[in-house]
Amino acid sequence: MADFLMPSLGADMEHGKVVEWLVRPGDYVRRGDLVAVVDTDKTVMDVESFQEGVVAELLVDLGTTVPVGTPLARITPTPAETSATPGPAAGAISPPSAAPAPSPAGDAPAPSHAGEAAPIAPPVRHLAHGLGIDPARLHGTGKGGAVTRADVEHAAAARPSAGRVRSSPRARRLAAELGVDLSAVSGSGPDGAVTVADVQHAAGRLPEAAAAAAVGLPPPPQEQPPPAAPAPGKTAEARERVASLRRAVGALMSRSKKTIPHYYLSTTLDLRAAVAWMQSVNAQRPVASRLVASALLLKAAALAARDVPEVNGFYDDDGGFRPSASVHLGVAVALRQGGIVAPALHDADTLAVDVLMEQLRDLVSRARAGRLQRAEMADPTITVTNLGDLGVDSVFGVIYPPQVAMLGLGRVVEQPWAHDGMLGVRPAVTATLSADHRVSDGLRGGRYLTRIDELLQKPEEL
Repeated sequence: MADFLMPSLGADMEHGKVVEWLVRPGDYVRRGDLVAVVDTDKTVMDVESFQEGVVAELLVDLGTTVPVGTPLARITPTPAETSATPGPAAGAISPPSAAPAPSPAGDAPAPSHAGEAAPIAPPVRHLAHGLGIDPARLHGTGKGGAVTRADVEHAAAARPSAGRVRSSPRARRLAAELGVDLSAVSGSGPDGAVTVADVQHAAGRLPEAAAAAAVGLPPPPQEQPPPAAPAPGKTAEARERVASLRRAVGALMSRSKKTIPHYYLSTTLDLRAAVAWMQSVNAQRPVASRLVASALLLKAAALAARDVPEVNGFYDDDGGFRPSASVHLGVAVALRQGGIVAPALHDADTLAVDVLMEQLRDLVSRARAGRLQRAEMADPTITVTNLGDLGVDSVFGVIYPPQVAMLGLGRVVEQPWAHDGMLGVRPAVTATLSADHRVSDGLRGGRYLTRIDELLQKPEEL
């Protein structure tokens, strides 16, 4: 029996709160399957399992705040250990080795028994939740009647409103309790997300609709909830969350400045070649797929970190510096409610520029929606903060421990540039490096900034 623990999702995390379970006792999980949604001082994120086996018991109730390292669930490492159990719990799915053999009549799956929930794996259930699909209403086409990813996607596409229903876990749970169809609710949250207030408003109108139907009248028109004036309790909760985030960030940055001997370097990057290449590529593309300068800068930063390993890795007091073989580029993201997080673009040095830009958009969107994954918060090996969009010329960041460096980027500006005795105007950006003097010095830090500039002179090779 192995314990699934509250993970540490960053150097500043001391506790977390389970806000949604994505598995139930009896579910079969593999390494990497999403198990729970955890709320920290910074954001809400999905947490995956590090074990393979059957969920035996959930140890923490929803809404309970517990310290890092607290057992959250128990997982039986091998399905064989549970073979004496009379039968799997509702929602359980057997491991591949225990799948039932196909019937002699053919490969058609056996129909589910009436009144039983169709088996569904945790990742498929998570997909169903994200799309607003009730898996209990689906007819599984997998082995043994299991609900597959294709079943969920087909059900989502068959709805009158085919798109993803954006909603918080709390709103989804409330909708299920009140019998509200999320696909029929107009969301008033960010990007049209359905909020708890939207669900409550829709639930309050259900009796009116039923009364109208009883006398043969059309249902009353659905009114939009008031756009502003959130409930006082929700406003206070939001303020406390921002304050908590500020305290967590402040404590970590204070620790960083007290324990890490920072040194700072700055240079101006020549973007003439990069901008000219980007413009020529974008001229042949639709607007939606055009490149932006920040994608080129991030790719160059990742490649340079691979070439100068002294800025890419972790430092701890016991073992000293541990360079990382991979470049997981942390990207500082400003949250709508205030504060910042810096999730990772994994293996950023290996990604094509187009893929990197697509993953960056997805990462920023999920960070602001509170749907990050554990590894994205725990894995960054070097962080980049880009304040150019806000009109900032340069930024000198504070290193995020246990990392050993942070790169700051300002806005792209046209400025006078002397070259070979001639004066012209070129697009340029100020890049700054904050680095740990216990690991590197100005020689290696300067080499890192110079390497970024060298890479940007051949943008077609990024």
